[in-house]
Amino acid sequence: MMLGPFSKIWHARLSPLNGSSSCRQQLFWLSLSLLFALAVSLQALQEAFSSEYVVQDDARQHVFWMLRYVDPSLFPNDPIADYFQSVAPAGYRAVYRLAAIAHISPFTFNKILPVLLGLLGAFLSFLVGLEILPVPLAGFCASILLTQSLGLTDAVFSGTPKAFIYILFLGFIYSVLRKSLVLCSSAIALQALFYPQLVLISIVTLILRLFKWERGRMYIIRDFKERWLIYTGLGTAFLAMLPFVLTTSKYGPTMTAAQARQFPEFFPGGRVRFFYDDDPAKFWLKGRSGIHIAGALTPVTNALGFLVPIFSRLPNWFPLVRHINPRVILLPQILAASLLMFFAAHVLLFRLHLPSRYTGHSLRVVLCLSAGVAIAILVDSVLRGSRHLSPPWRSISTIISVGLIATPLVCYPFWVDTFPIAAYKVGTAPHLYEFLQQQPKDIRVASLVAEANNLPSFAQRSIAVGSEYAIPYHLGYYQPFRKTAADLIRAQYSSDWQTISDFLDTYDISFWLLEDRSFSRDYLSNNSWILQHQPAADEALARLERGETPVLLTALEQCAVFQDQTRTKTLLDGDCLRIVAESRRSPSEI
Repeated sequence: MMLGPFSKIWHARLSPLNGSSSCRQQLFWLSLSLLFALAVSLQALQEAFSSEYVVQDDARQHVFWMLRYVDPSLFPNDPIADYFQSVAPAGYRAVYRLAAIAHISPFTFNKILPVLLGLLGAFLSFLVGLEILPVPLAGFCASILLTQSLGLTDAVFSGTPKAFIYILFLGFIYSVLRKSLVLCSSAIALQALFYPQLVLISIVTLILRLFKWERGRMYIIRDFKERWLIYTGLGTAFLAMLPFVLTTSKYGPTMTAAQARQFPEFFPGGRVRFFYDDDPAKFWLKGRSGIHIAGALTPVTNALGFLVPIFSRLPNWFPLVRHINPRVILLPQILAASLLMFFAAHVLLFRLHLPSRYTGHSLRVVLCLSAGVAIAILVDSVLRGSRHLSPPWRSISTIISVGLIATPLVCYPFWVDTFPIAAYKVGTAPHLYEFLQQQPKDIRVASLVAEANNLPSFAQRSIAVGSEYAIPYHLGYYQPFRKTAADLIRAQYSSDWQTISDFLDTYDISFWLLEDRSFSRDYLSNNSWILQHQPAADEALARLERGETPVLLTALEQCAVFQDQTRTKTLLDGDCLRIVAESRRSPSEI
């Protein structure tokens, strides 16, 4: 029967690496890992280029200002562009600047970059998995699980600083497992350039590795090479983070927890909801304040990672555990470091930014690696258990067992309708974008409609405010932003032309974008972002409920310069509004 050799082939694939066949085994499993990552990336890439006006959700914040690399005259005196440019990490800026030098548009590069990061992440996770358990299947499973997990979040597809987290984190893990001083220092330095919060996790992890608890007392580890690795890593981290400590942001100070509690933006329904006073479980487990264990357990197969400690206590049942690298203790040390930084971020809220940044990504990486190792151990144990069967039944048992394990591992994405979750946004007003692109580059559009969030990316023109850019962590940025939004709400629903005129002149508004439902009470009362701006929102709603007619409505026909094909969006000319406002204040009109 031809099924006979099958079991032997699988046992060979699961053998710890040694001998001349090891390179072929690694190449085989690595190739499968990269092909899977490429397939997922290309699926997202197809969506990214499905239309002329497609942009990743977070890229609307973090990439639009990079159009200045292509045309420095764009977004002049734009506080939104200036702010997001100032908070962008240096390494992140440098990568996009190099792309612009190579004549690649920032938004085009933003769509291509996730493919490169996805492949590199798959490669590094394979190497780390192989380092933990020298069986190529372990590296393959770890790589597949991480690719799947990242496909169920938009982190890498965003092409923003958080897209680099996983390769930098995996690079750090690999360097410590290999005791490579150069790689460790390089990984930490790159973390500081792309995502500084990672450096803090690395620092705590290295400190935890420096000490060992044995026989009731703690002492510094005796391994000389390990100590130098830790000292060098800590020194690199100190130098890398020094600029952040010595530099003061012009947008400071950072919002404190007490101040944040005064803003509805931080509560349920808010733009950056953080506090869940009525639901402690949600506060500690989900959102920006939580540990994000649910995200780390997506896909659910990642939960197999919890089995590794159990397998380790049963070496007779799971013999492959004997080949696990003892340095795998690094993974629980990373978890401990992440949790310590998570609670530190809560204590120092928001000076270390969001607590979830310290656990969500590291938990995902650790569980994917552990689950990959667990699957390899489980498959090996199943195959060993089938040895007592007769040859035909042994092969049949092998095929069925491997199939039952491999099917959910590889085919999980096909059971999720939204996989991969790239969070691309498609522009719905192409003619509006084209009209604004023809206007001078120094114009500013005022609007409360959601479409305003797309204008900097698609029309390449400045806006006064937009909900997508309402990031409240730095008071120097957000207080003026919030005032602008409140003034816009008052002006749009005002029955006084003087209010309109003052807003136009104060904020140098060139155009005013309205929707046909902008003046509906239901529209205003159901718009959570507008309602955050009190008392302006309540005042506007009260005017509508009293039956007052906003004066902007009386200028629609006179000042409209553009209306989309569905006639739901109307663009008013700012100069025309100024003229109307002036005429309404003249004695002849009184």
